[in-house]
Amino acid sequence: MENSQNNYPATQEGVWAGFHELRQLMKENEQKAEKRQIDAEKRMKKLEGLLGSWANNFGSFAEEYFFNSFENEQQNFFGEHFNEIRKNVKPKGKNLEDEYDIVMYNDSSVAIVEVKSKAHINDIQKVIKKAETFRILCPDYADFNIYLGFASLSFYKELEQECINQGIAIIKQVGDTVVINDAHLKVY
Repeated sequence: MENSQNNYPATQEGVWAGFHELRQLMKENEQKAEKRQIDAEKRMKKLEGLLGSWANNFGSFAEEYFFNSFENEQQNFFGEHFNEIRKNVKPKGKNLEDEYDIVMYNDSSVAIVEVKSKAHINDIQKVIKKAETFRILCPDYADFNIYLGFASLSFYKELEQECINQGIAIIKQVGDTVVINDAHLKVY
């Protein structure tokens, strides 16, 4: 007697043949799914690389924008005049290293400016830590006044208020100009 649905005889031999075919189909589907997953992972890595490059380029744009603003203006900042400015300062110590986006110097003070394309309140503690690591990594300036600034193309009210509470200068783009709010500064 034959099974009219799958054309296999209703015998033990026919049942085993059906199981074998089913296992073969499952194996083929599993292989196809693995290939699709590998292809999707490759596309995702490529997309991550493209997005990472875009984010890095946008971050570099922000750093260059604010650096040029300070370099081209009178470097009066934090109530002082700074006669030297550097970007991407990367000192290294024995067990410590850090990067400072913009650093301005004079005979008694250092201004460290962290730059973000889009600032976030979680970044404030990182900005404050910059003063600590700078004193360690640049011992020639250990006795200098250190001022902190946070520059961003985008700020929001809670972030600005927290900068004020922490004594960090707010440096932001407003139209074609850079606006600096440093009335609440503290020395770190």
